Parts: sequence; C-alpha cells; structure tokens
Amino acid sequence: MKTAHDLVTAAKQRIREITPEQAVAAIKDADILLDVRETDEYAAGHIPGAIHISRGMLEFKLGNMPELSARDLKIVLYCKTSGRAALAACALAEMGYLEVQSITGGFDAWSAAGYPVAKPEMPSFE
Repeated sequence: MKTAHDLVTAAKQRIREITPEQAVAAIKDADILLDVRETDEYAAGHIPGAIHISRGMLEFKLGNMPELSARDLKIVLYCKTSGRAALAACALAEMGYLEVQSITGGFDAWSAAGYPVAKPEMPSFE
C-alpha cells in the first residue's frame, strides 16, 4: 500500500519544480499563481498576487471557472512545503494543462529566502 509520501515522491518525478529564485521570474511570466494550501494558511500569509484554491477543491473550481479553462495557461503553484503542490501539478497535467510549475519547498522556502509575503490587514475598530 502506498503512503502519502510515496504519492508525493512519484508526483515529483512527473512535474516541473522550480526554486524560489526561479519562481520570481516564473511568477512575473505566469498567467496565474495558485496557492493550494488551506484557507487559514493562505489568510496567515501568501505570495503576493496568489489566488487561493485549496488542493481539495482544485479540479472542481478550475472546471467551473471559464477564465481558467485554457490549457495553455502558464501556471505556478505552491503549498506549504511542496507536497500538495506536486499532487496538484499532476492533477492539472492530467486535466490537460501544459505549462504548470511547482515551487520547490513551497511557501516555507519562499518566505525563508526573504521574498515578499502578503498578509491581510485586519480592520481597526478604534
């Protein structure tokens, strides 16, 4: 029986991973930057410009968003450490998306490298 680790390892053999350094240019060239973490993770901080679609809803939401239906979209995606993103990249490839890249090490590697992080500001009630 395969474990989650086995599935992620296999997925990483089938996808294109890029370093956070390479991601800076890839994001500028991308049509969409996807954060596939959970809602609370995204709300705590995300890469500026990222659109949130959790891994569990990815295939369903993309199927219902005509603006994301073109299979030649340049997509960069990430999660916390890159496991969910690897699985998501495989799913997108199976859906026919041709230009999908995943950030190695995910959001943790991005923020550890000192790249910008967007955090929503809470309203002031004073």
